[in-house]
Amino acid sequence: MNQDFLNELLRAPGASSFETQSAKPWRDKALEHGADLEVDAYNNSYAQFNKGKTPHIMLAGHIDEIGLIITYIDDDGFIYFKGIGGWDSQQLVGQRVKIIGYKGELRGIIGKKPIHLMNASDRTKVSKIEDLWIDIGAKDKEQAKEHVRIGDFAVIDQDVVELLNGQIASKAIDNRIGAYIVLEAARRAVKDKKAKAAVTAVATVQEEIAGVGAISAAYFLNPDLAIAVDVTHATDIPGINKKQDGDIPLGSGPTLSVGGIVHKGLFEALVATAEKLKMPYSIEPAPRRTFTDGDHIVKSRAGVPTAVISVPNRYMHSPNEMIDLNDVEQIIVLMTAFIKSLNSKLSFLKN
Repeated sequence: MNQDFLNELLRAPGASSFETQSAKPWRDKALEHGADLEVDAYNNSYAQFNKGKTPHIMLAGHIDEIGLIITYIDDDGFIYFKGIGGWDSQQLVGQRVKIIGYKGELRGIIGKKPIHLMNASDRTKVSKIEDLWIDIGAKDKEQAKEHVRIGDFAVIDQDVVELLNGQIASKAIDNRIGAYIVLEAARRAVKDKKAKAAVTAVATVQEEIAGVGAISAAYFLNPDLAIAVDVTHATDIPGINKKQDGDIPLGSGPTLSVGGIVHKGLFEALVATAEKLKMPYSIEPAPRRTFTDGDHIVKSRAGVPTAVISVPNRYMHSPNEMIDLNDVEQIIVLMTAFIKSLNSKLSFLKN
């Protein structure tokens, strides 16, 4: 586990549509690993290994995170915003943010009316995004506009926290962890020169809002098969109905999606690989969609056989998403072994 590289990815600001800073350390590491690197018009990053070999497998992990986009600055210099991606607005109250302004980065805090100044009915209401603002300490609108303009973006200003039992919490785990995994799995798979497959790890963009990155990447690469790596809900917290949402605790290893867009033969091949490794894993039914890049990859051209592997994640779409690093390592091991087992026959893809 390269903790320094992972921390660098997690700290980088990169809301959907604004992924340049989060993509840079990923690209730098891909070049360090000896990959052939390409970047497309919408900022997808492609780390290609074993080019020209057969079969060709695409590994996708999205590099964007949920964030905020600036929409208005009032006369007093307070900054209003909308969410990029799915926010629980309650999570935003009182948070520190990093604004990537048109002239540079600056800090701000998300404010709302203090409880002491609310009437009784206001105290029981859920805070909506339109009731919140960012305060950068500006004295008025003109000073604020010297630093921020409409259309700039912001992310939560939270560092990585190391917890007990190999667990960490951070912003942007959804889904920098997937981007980390696909690059590391690709690197390990070809390291000993025995892999017969061509492997392209892709740090995709805009998964949280439209899946544009996965759509264009799959069309560009036209792979023989693909694996999307993302996070899924860990259900080992209070108040979860496991009969409805499944039993997927932190530390349970890879979570393999089945149903929906997932290719059954590819799913079964991953299950067989996990069992050969004597590795614990969970199965997550996806009756219609997986809500990952896989939903978009599978539709490319004549259809790409696609699987989805997920990391159990507590507190998704919050400033403090939480994972177990052992799960991350187990997924990398699983994917590495599977890639190294590939040959041109791909019999498991035939129905």
